[in-house]
Amino acid sequence: MTIHKEGYKSILITAIAFAVINLVSFYFISFSLPWLSWLIFIITLGLLLFIMSFFRVPKRALTTGENVIVCPADGKVVVIEEVFDEEYFKGKRLQLSVFMSPANVHQNRNPISGEVVYNQYHKGKYLVAWHPKSSTENERHSVVIRNAKGEVLVKQIAGALAKRIVNYLSVGQKVEQSAEMGFIKFGSRVDLLLPVGTKVNVQLNEVVKGGVTVLATW
Repeated sequence: MTIHKEGYKSILITAIAFAVINLVSFYFISFSLPWLSWLIFIITLGLLLFIMSFFRVPKRALTTGENVIVCPADGKVVVIEEVFDEEYFKGKRLQLSVFMSPANVHQNRNPISGEVVYNQYHKGKYLVAWHPKSSTENERHSVVIRNAKGEVLVKQIAGALAKRIVNYLSVGQKVEQSAEMGFIKFGSRVDLLLPVGTKVNVQLNEVVKGGVTVLATW
């Protein structure tokens, strides 16, 4: 397991705060209230470990295949339904949504190999990630990847806690399936818009892994 580069600054700040708080605590409080100093130490250590865990990137055997659409994020499948896409396709699409809790790995991966033909950041609200309108009203970053099989739109969506979306792709770029696409800080969701009729390989509330679980086949 490694630490994602997006976490270096957050971890450094948290580590400095951990050190300062506990130095002050043990210097001024430990003699009169040792139990309080130890409580502060345990709480701040737990916070530091949580922040480090949030930015973890575990080693995995990644899934690839020209006939499969791989899950772009860790989490739970919360939506499988037909929708009308106003942003890019201007028509009906099959939407699959994966909710990412703060405990999940937050690195996002490309669902297919191909060429990036659309890349757009949208300002928006910070509704809770499971809100029905979060796909169209929240802050989000949309990317369309095209190959010989078709086009897939991936939305990285901010939520009530997620305040920063990072996307590393650009239009014209050739990308590999299951390679890194971006990162969302502190929990949210990722939507996939697929051609209607695509065979879905997962069920609602199923726990999935980014770069590993096959969401659908075509």
